Amino acid sequence: MRDYKKLDIWKIAVDLNKLVYEITRGFPKDEVYGLTSQIRRASVSISSNIAEGCGRRTSKDFVQFLHNASGSLKEVGSQLVLAKELEYVLDDDFNKLNSMIIKLGNKLLSFIKYIESGVA
Repeated sequence: MRDYKKLDIWKIAVDLNKLVYEITRGFPKDEVYGLTSQIRRASVSISSNIAEGCGRRTSKDFVQFLHNASGSLKEVGSQLVLAKELEYVLDDDFNKLNSMIIKLGNKLLSFIKYIESGVA
């Protein structure tokens, strides 16, 4: 069993969660049950999948949860683009979130490859 709290990918995911929540506070109130809820749930899913994967017995199972986290990260990225197109997100906030998404995506992919190599 791995300690997810020690993983950089989990820490970055939590920072991403916080930023998503902060930025979505400014979304229109009529989006509370729409885009606001969806992007928040997808964001939380990233760190949750990393944590849940750490509790799995095999590396294969862990990697599957990391792939799920990666999928949720792509979902957040897509929703962020929509929010930008709808002018719910300022350029600076978009760039900051997008940068975090790219960084986390690269780290997730590297970590998956590391685990699959049998080193972990």
